[in-house]
Amino acid sequence: MRNKLMRPFLLAAAMLVATGAANAQLKVGVVDLQKVLQGTAEIKQAEADLKTRFGQRQDELAGAERELAKLQSDFETNQAKYTEAALADLSARIQLRQRQYQRNAQALQDEVNRERQDILSRVGQRLQEVVKKVAEAKTLDLVVDAQSSLYVKPTIDISADVTTAYDAAYPVKK
Repeated sequence: MRNKLMRPFLLAAAMLVATGAANAQLKVGVVDLQKVLQGTAEIKQAEADLKTRFGQRQDELAGAERELAKLQSDFETNQAKYTEAALADLSARIQLRQRQYQRNAQALQDEVNRERQDILSRVGQRLQEVVKKVAEAKTLDLVVDAQSSLYVKPTIDISADVTTAYDAAYPVKK
């Protein structure tokens, strides 16, 4: 009963707030955070560093995968040539190598993901500061992520400005 009595008052208050906000000019900017992240020099450098750091292990995994595929192919195509004992031995070796491959692949993926997450966390915190500074410089009242918008007028997109400001504030050490 009490909620029914309060509803008209809440509706009236919401309408007053809405008309007040409609009278004031709201300056909005839109930033495509995904595009900004991928465009920063720091992220590009970090991706190159990750490739350098983990490239050899990825190549080793690719070699192990090829070797495993060859063993499996040999097992499937030459079953008639092997004795039961030889087939059992080959099957056991394939299973052992599959487990080793899966463990190594998972360990590598976990390590790469952990590194990537650390980088994105650091850059994400810095990016918030940069977006705030760009918004203040452009006297924007609100900045939203382009991914959560259905339509964005290109003139209010500040992604390029944010990328430039980020690269200036956090230059990559070579």
